Amino acid sequence: RATMKSLQFISAEAVVSNAEFARKSLGAVAHNLFPLLFKASYLLEQGNVIHDLVENWPLVDFNMGKLLGPTVDYQEDLSHRTCSVCLESCLTGLRDYVLNHSSPYMKILKVVDLTGIKDVEVQFCECKKTMGRWARTQLLSKLCLELLLYLQQEQCNPGTFKISIDVLIDLFVTERNYELVLQALLKKCCCPLKICCVAFRSDNLTLQKFFYIIKLIDPSLLRKLEIVHNVRLEMEHLEILFNSIHFPLLMSLTLPARTFNVRRFTATDEQMLTNIGEKMGEMTQLTELSMSFSILTGRIQKLLSPLKTPLKMLDVSNCSLNHADMAYLANSFHANHLEALDLSGHDIPELYPSAFFKLLSHSSSVLRSLTLEDCNIQDTHVNMLILGLSPCQKLHEFKFIGNPLSSQALKHLFTFLCELPMLKNVEFPIPRDCYPIGITYPIDDASLCRFDHQKYESVAEELNLILLQANREDVKASTPLFGSYDAAIQETNNELGTYLIKSFKETLEKFSTSFNKMN
Repeated sequence: RATMKSLQFISAEAVVSNAEFARKSLGAVAHNLFPLLFKASYLLEQGNVIHDLVENWPLVDFNMGKLLGPTVDYQEDLSHRTCSVCLESCLTGLRDYVLNHSSPYMKILKVVDLTGIKDVEVQFCECKKTMGRWARTQLLSKLCLELLLYLQQEQCNPGTFKISIDVLIDLFVTERNYELVLQALLKKCCCPLKICCVAFRSDNLTLQKFFYIIKLIDPSLLRKLEIVHNVRLEMEHLEILFNSIHFPLLMSLTLPARTFNVRRFTATDEQMLTNIGEKMGEMTQLTELSMSFSILTGRIQKLLSPLKTPLKMLDVSNCSLNHADMAYLANSFHANHLEALDLSGHDIPELYPSAFFKLLSHSSSVLRSLTLEDCNIQDTHVNMLILGLSPCQKLHEFKFIGNPLSSQALKHLFTFLCELPMLKNVEFPIPRDCYPIGITYPIDDASLCRFDHQKYESVAEELNLILLQANREDVKASTPLFGSYDAAIQETNNELGTYLIKSFKETLEKFSTSFNKMN
């Protein structure tokens, strides 16, 4: 569907489509037209024009989210276009803004905000080359160091050293770009471009390196902290982190798998858990918490009750929750505020159906995203599920892959889902009748793809027809067999794979050494 453009935007497109003319004319352009020309250049992927616009930016702030988001002249949101050509031109233009002494505009730029860029699966840019969060982290760090080197070696205009621009960015650090980012952060005070980390994600990093870099990013500014794959952070390390660093603005926290394991708890561990809960309670802005694949049986209350602000997002997938945990969640003050909830990997119908439906009922007025993967939801539970979901009129997203449902049950469920007015995304399982008779759930990875593909395609077609007949073409229905799209994993999967192979090799070597000792 084409988005309407104002005459002013069409004129801006005409100007920037002739790159040579646009670049020569910049000196005569009014300040208030720069944002318009920037968005038009971004839409047409005019890298050279983008570079020159940023190099001569005449305004106090440069906010990517606002510049590319819906505007009066062009409603289309371009902030999900992580076009490599455009973003590289943007960042090199920023470096050259500092170095350019012949610009006709006064240098008044104080804040550059890159946090509004959204990484999505499908890209609409012509070049089809994306620059993800990891690559943006890498490039900005590299440009900061290049800038410092240039300022040290060249005879620079004294005014250059007075330039100080805060660059707000979501950093993504792994072993591969650690040294570069580290150097940029260590030399931040000398650089005119000041890296200000608003969100920090860490994968494939030793604990020593993680603890060192987290102190350098200025935790007092941090709003989101994600410690995800292959950072071996356990409960005692988390306690050290919270005791040694204060996160006053932290709104979102993601912890790696196996941070907690209550099965091997001692009295000391119980005290440690209490301390962690109390420290999280001091984070008055915290509203999003993800603790998937930890073992938290019977300890949810101890962790969450000290929180003073209700959670809007909670991911406790595969955390071995018991009835007491679910009852606490259903009755807690968090329940009425939950906009996103992930309870995957729990046998909900068998263990605590009434507590779950109570939780669903309390969160129904605000709930936007619900994930119930591998929850043993069967055909006999569908009517109850429909009853529970009926009040969830704001639901945007419902994911329930890995459940043993027949194609008939899925059709029944889809007929109901059409009635949820805000629904946009559904992830449904391969129907049970597409697998060989006797398949057991949860299905192991080896058997996951051994289904009747032709039959699945036929069922998927019928489900999409149900949506079509209800005029719900706006709903995207899919079956991502190996989980939803994750931009960060997509961007660093080679490094992740190498790390996993290395870990596996080390484990085998240890086993071999132990075995030889025994013999």
